[in-house]
Amino acid sequence: MKEKILTVLDDFAGKRLDRFVSASLKDLSRTLIQKLIDENLILVNKKPSKSGYRLKADDMVFISIPDLQETKIEPEKIKLDVVFEDRDVIVINKPQGMVTHPASGVHKGTLVNALLSHCKDSLSGINGVLRPGIVHRLDKETSGLIIVCKNDKSHTEIAKQIQERKLKRHYLAIVHGKIQHDKGVINKPIGRDKIHRHKMAVVSNGRKAITHYKVKAFHKTPLREKFTLVECILETGRTHQIRVHMKSIGHPILGDKTYGEKNDPIDKMMLHAYKLVFIHPRTKKEIRLETGIPERFNVK
Repeated sequence: MKEKILTVLDDFAGKRLDRFVSASLKDLSRTLIQKLIDENLILVNKKPSKSGYRLKADDMVFISIPDLQETKIEPEKIKLDVVFEDRDVIVINKPQGMVTHPASGVHKGTLVNALLSHCKDSLSGINGVLRPGIVHRLDKETSGLIIVCKNDKSHTEIAKQIQERKLKRHYLAIVHGKIQHDKGVINKPIGRDKIHRHKMAVVSNGRKAITHYKVKAFHKTPLREKFTLVECILETGRTHQIRVHMKSIGHPILGDKTYGEKNDPIDKMMLHAYKLVFIHPRTKKEIRLETGIPERFNVK
């Protein structure tokens, strides 16, 4: 266990705790900082605090960083639906139920395990041994297109496109209720739920989050009056963004066990990343990739 003590100088007074730690210890990821705060391993004046706590001059921030446990991720021969591949990137149509990368308690059966077998050593190393090649992720129950980088140069370029909002991610979702407007924009900040810390929520001090949506024509089913097929386009990429945003306007995603309705008639989440548009990191040409509507969307 490594321990650090930081004193808040006048220049940092009023700054959020998580952002202060991130600025002070640049080798710690935002995800790890949040985890340390949640587990009371980051204290302010030896007392537990929230990520959004506004620091005061001369506050003492105590940080305990557990020793990293070396984890070896084994390649697994898992069949992949490869939509595009060259020496720089590979785009996979991820199936529903597959975890993107290993995490606590999950070290087998992930997309990364499959990629290690498929790509061998040709994956970028910027995100560490648990996330080789991974530049963005999809939730376990979200299916669809995900881009993976095969070298650090392409990883840096694709990450830059995401940061600058040049990489476009389009999703299809079936949501509860009938959306009244043909299209709209949801501009609501998202952060950690103040009560249920494993969930995200619309919160006033959250990070900027913008989702564009457009109602699509939906094939006739007995449920056509109760549900809407909608296209969602991410302008930002916050954790659970579409799921949180659609719930916030009264139209949670069908089959969403975390943010959906209690008595949901469907047990599979109806969210699919069906289109991906990006600039190729080497050729600089626009790449547009698209999948069909998943079979599970044929709601009956």
